[in-house]
Amino acid sequence: MNLAETYLGEKFLEQGIKLIMHNPEKNINRLLKWAEKIVRDPNHKEVLKHVQGIMKDPNNNWYHFAQRMLKEVHPNLKACIAKNFFVNATMLGVPKQKEIQEKYDMPVPFAILMDPTEKCNLRCKGCWAGDYQQVQELDFELMDRICTEAEEIGIYFIAMSGGEPTLRIDDIFRLAEKHSNQIFFFFTNGTLITEDIAREITRLGNITLAISIEGFEETTDQRRGKGVFQKVMNAMDILREAGAVFGYSTTYTRKNIDEVSSEEFVDLMIKKGALFAWYFTYIPIGRDVDMEFMATPEQRAYLFERIEYLRDTKPIFLMDFWNDGEVSNGCIAGGRRYFHINAAGDVEPCAFVHYATCNIKNISLIEALRNPLFKAYQKRQPFHSNPRRPCPLIDNPEALREMVKETGAFSTQVSNKETVDEFADKLLGYSKAWGEIADLKYAERLKQQQRMRQKVQNIN
Repeated sequence: MNLAETYLGEKFLEQGIKLIMHNPEKNINRLLKWAEKIVRDPNHKEVLKHVQGIMKDPNNNWYHFAQRMLKEVHPNLKACIAKNFFVNATMLGVPKQKEIQEKYDMPVPFAILMDPTEKCNLRCKGCWAGDYQQVQELDFELMDRICTEAEEIGIYFIAMSGGEPTLRIDDIFRLAEKHSNQIFFFFTNGTLITEDIAREITRLGNITLAISIEGFEETTDQRRGKGVFQKVMNAMDILREAGAVFGYSTTYTRKNIDEVSSEEFVDLMIKKGALFAWYFTYIPIGRDVDMEFMATPEQRAYLFERIEYLRDTKPIFLMDFWNDGEVSNGCIAGGRRYFHINAAGDVEPCAFVHYATCNIKNISLIEALRNPLFKAYQKRQPFHSNPRRPCPLIDNPEALREMVKETGAFSTQVSNKETVDEFADKLLGYSKAWGEIADLKYAERLKQQQRMRQKVQNIN
């Protein structure tokens, strides 16, 4: 990566953004054509070709999603996200990550997830972070160092969870202003969002967020507390009116899976202004652990197909953290494409895997990325030949057991004394049942793909 390439990328964006602001529908294809001049990574070139095809078809669902982004988002956010995400984090950042990877013989992730605080104004049933101490915080100076070292090795995407990140909103704003080349994204319960916060988000331009929700009012309030649903609806209204980029985050369980995957619910989220969504399956960690709360293997398979249908029919970008293993080539954690720093500074492979061998307070970011637990992850990834069985937590719990024992990793759940053996044992039945379904479904997918290839060959 050299200064000339960075300069050309920035100048390209300056001209492209001016075109988009003037006439989005007319100039988007011209901007994509220009993008060919700075895209370096072969995978990105393929993605760009795909996007160019989509934008030539007004009947395509993704075309309508792109139009939503161009028309509904505040100009300052469009400019910053275009520069920081598509150019810095992706077009220029990924090649830089690969250079660092070769130099230090380690993967450089696309994103860092860190927790400014583990404090929260809610006490949601089954919260994945419920077994942290609820007192720890990362101070501003440490978060500033993490962001600085991240950018030096090509990481421009900083995600935040908690706890409730908006309890530290002033420090998040300070970080976003100081590190203006990076994208800051945080998961929030939405109850503390105000018009002042929305205005600052649009002023800075490099902040996006996802609001947690469990379904409609009764279901959301049942898990999160009375009145939370209406506060979330109000927060979405405020953010939409401000032109902010936001989405929703939902945990699907045995009880709410039909609700959160219904057209009525997704349509409501689109109406409220959500541009993307994260779907997480309930994991038996944290507060009030309940195995009966987990979606069944059959329900998980249903959601896979349901999300595919919604992606094809709704102008919103939907992501499924577990079921998208085919897209991500298995587990992305352990520093491969992302990792987690909790509010105590412990460096964890994943937000849902509460084990660590080091603390970021005592070492550099590069040293943290080379820790033994991450290396144990990476030598096993993918954890299964079937990408629909990607997770070492719920799909391959024996792998988690092996890695923790191999590296001597310590538990970061101070209030939970469950051993890794106890955790793995309780998930063996689920993983076996899911594996049988996942293997059958994946075999069907491979046969379908083979038939499609055969048809193409016959045509040619």
